[in-house]
Amino acid sequence: MARHIYRCPLRWSDMDAFGHVNNVVFLRYLEEARIDFMFRLAPGDGSPSFSGGSVVARHEIDYKRPLVHRHEPVIIESWVTKIGAASLTIAYEVKDAEGPGAQIYVRASTIVVPYDMSAERPRRISAEEKSFLQEYLDDADEGALVA
Repeated sequence: MARHIYRCPLRWSDMDAFGHVNNVVFLRYLEEARIDFMFRLAPGDGSPSFSGGSVVARHEIDYKRPLVHRHEPVIIESWVTKIGAASLTIAYEVKDAEGPGAQIYVRASTIVVPYDMSAERPRRISAEEKSFLQEYLDDADEGALVA
């Protein structure tokens, strides 16, 4: 199983009055990583996959430790834990480095629903999308994302 790696820069404005990255900012970090991951399939090769839109149905976040501003980006690892007919679940770890022994700041998951913008309704996951997502599938994590 592959994991998508996204290096997310921290901004000075990400910190709150307590001197650490605000909890809401982590949602933005996850969004950046998710968009980078999902749109790897669509651009450049003419694929329509994920280009029609998607919506977030659910976020679940477990904050493990405070993150303070630094010049090095955080690493966000993303992978898929579930692929349904019309939804998928992406898991994340926000950490200070790749590999074992890295300090983990956040574990999270997001349920994403592909969306047909012109019809204004959810749509099914295409065969091409499913094939792409299966490369990142780790169903051993299903149900235990933020434990």
